Amino acid sequence: MLKETFVAMRDLPRMKEISAILIRHGLGEFAQRLKLPRVVEKGIEWLHVPMPSPDDYIPTPVRLRRSLEDLGPTFIKLGQILATRVDVFPPDWIAEFEKLQSDAPALPEGDVTRLVSAALGMPVAEAFAEFDPHPIGAASIAQVHRAMLMDGTPVAVKLRRPGIVDKIDADLRILGHLARLIELEFPDIRRYQPGEIVNQFAKALKRELNLAGEARNMERFAQHFAGDPHIVVPKVYWALTNPTINVQDFVDGIPAMRLDLAEAAGLDRKLLARRGADAVLKMILLDGLFHADPHPGNVFFLAENRIVFIDFGMVGRLSRDRRDQLADLLSALSRRDERGVYDVLIDWTGSAQVDDDGLKADIAEFLFQYDGLSLSELDLTQLINDIMALMREHSIVLPADLSMLFKALITLEGFARQLDPDFKLVAHLTPFVRHIILARYTPKAIADKSVRGLLDMVGMVADLPRDISRLLGTARRGKLRLDIDVKRLDSFGHQIDKSANRLTMGIVTGCLIIGSSIVMTVNAGPTLFGLPVFGFFGFMIAFFNSIWLILSIWRAGKDHV
Repeated sequence: MLKETFVAMRDLPRMKEISAILIRHGLGEFAQRLKLPRVVEKGIEWLHVPMPSPDDYIPTPVRLRRSLEDLGPTFIKLGQILATRVDVFPPDWIAEFEKLQSDAPALPEGDVTRLVSAALGMPVAEAFAEFDPHPIGAASIAQVHRAMLMDGTPVAVKLRRPGIVDKIDADLRILGHLARLIELEFPDIRRYQPGEIVNQFAKALKRELNLAGEARNMERFAQHFAGDPHIVVPKVYWALTNPTINVQDFVDGIPAMRLDLAEAAGLDRKLLARRGADAVLKMILLDGLFHADPHPGNVFFLAENRIVFIDFGMVGRLSRDRRDQLADLLSALSRRDERGVYDVLIDWTGSAQVDDDGLKADIAEFLFQYDGLSLSELDLTQLINDIMALMREHSIVLPADLSMLFKALITLEGFARQLDPDFKLVAHLTPFVRHIILARYTPKAIADKSVRGLLDMVGMVADLPRDISRLLGTARRGKLRLDIDVKRLDSFGHQIDKSANRLTMGIVTGCLIIGSSIVMTVNAGPTLFGLPVFGFFGFMIAFFNSIWLILSIWRAGKDHV
């Protein structure tokens, strides 16, 4: 408890800032229920926080998005991650989160040269024949500069912002604290596991801070597409790359956002849509490693309808089992197989409790909407949104890898339709799904699965005596423990902890009063106002302790009204 108190005191200024921003955007009730610093709530006039007019109605998703923008890089990145949680938030919330951009002011040019030299461990002039200190792009975590190697190769230099790691670490501590409070104070939100979302976000953000990790991702993707002349991944220059700086080939292509330039260059938009979609689907369903944000800003076009992917800081990973589940789901949807869809969704629920009969009935109703349509006629974005609505209705939370996947598919289909309005992503999914399903039933796959199952069974039987022996030994030593997860048990423990603290303070206050009374009877030692100093201060401490106890009990009574 003492450690948590010091952590809270260290981050108190930032928590006050968060509270003030939430209140300014009309989310004061949210801040109050989270019990953020009361000094902000009580001293709002002193802080000069303008309150929104009740006549100016702004939808809650908009207010939250604006709050995240004002809170800075960590919270903007959190919003971008939340935009992938199509299983948790409805489309209007997702649309607001997608508007979050991590643009940031450029670093001073004099600082850039010094930072690059420090990151490389050598003067800039020794690493590059030319280096432009003015960035071609600046985001909250890093900014990018053009440069030229000594051999004349044009490169892009991605430089991490100084001090960003410490700031993000502080924000992550606060987010962890807020997630725990949300789970306690908002029972309806607890089912969406905000603590787990923050943990996944923290891991993803720390990976993105490591620019060498992004470079390793680039090399993996380059290997996966080594035999495809139509897909290009920039080359990494490892001699000049480390966690704070990333040097890669400069892409002198047409930004995917400039479709007018693509047409002027004679590129085939329909062919670009097909090639881009096939590339991302290969990443997802065959390689199990995919670009988690394939929007137009991360794509360039080259001559001969080639496609370049950049910015591999955020990637998703899918296990073989997960890819099999996706293939099963798509196959069940194409066959209108209610049982097949139910089995996959139940696999995704994990240990969560689900109303089986209600879920089966809703799946039947969901599939009835698509009755009579072939797989190629389905709108994948609408299909995913309908599945997510079904999952939200039954409190089914997607695993983190699947949330990124579905968001990537929605982004991909939207991007492909900008290139080709008649594009249907589902039609491109069909060959990949067929490949995965058929691959399960090849003689080699069946033999491998049989061998694995046999080895698992033999291992389980062989380990059974040892496991029973350990269980009995634990029971004999009296250390057998059962973990029971009871809702609100943490909150109950917290209340007991607070009550114990009050009781301790009451006992200490009583002892101070008795001890000070005894000291007052002794005519010795220093005096103040004619009273013994130690007795006087003892009574003062007891007085303030009593005030604290009264206020604490009064506040607890208000919270439970």
